[in-house]
Amino acid sequence: MKKIVLTTTTQSIDVEGIQRLLPHRYPMLMIDRVIDMESGLRATGIKNVTINEPFFQGHFPGHPVMPGVLIIEAMAQTAAVVVVTALERERDGSVVYFMSIDQARFRKPVLPGDTMYLHVEKQRSRGNVWKFTGLAKVNDVLVAEATYAAMIRDL
Repeated sequence: MKKIVLTTTTQSIDVEGIQRLLPHRYPMLMIDRVIDMESGLRATGIKNVTINEPFFQGHFPGHPVMPGVLIIEAMAQTAAVVVVTALERERDGSVVYFMSIDQARFRKPVLPGDTMYLHVEKQRSRGNVWKFTGLAKVNDVLVAEATYAAMIRDL
């Protein structure tokens, strides 16, 4: 297994690298790539939304829309990569849990065929608690935003 080597600014982490950092797997892995990351500070994640996503079967038949909670989950997973790489804890039995979600706003629906860019930035961290702001964009148009806090814990 190839270890991820981080620089001050990492250009890209592919899905295999993400799986080395996070415990999420299909169907709950919500990001396909992380680009332009500054470990411990910010990152941009990419989610390629396809009609094959299991949630589209019921949300909504004939009018598929990505659930807002899964957009926020994608933001959180992007932020978790920022946290895990900053702490250099590559799949060491730790996991990042949501603590709070504030100021969530959904501006436009995310549809099959969209490529969603997830921009996350650390607001602060204290001990094992990290707070982030996140923006989700499709074609440079804001589709969702939120402020959220998470905690890293050993399993």
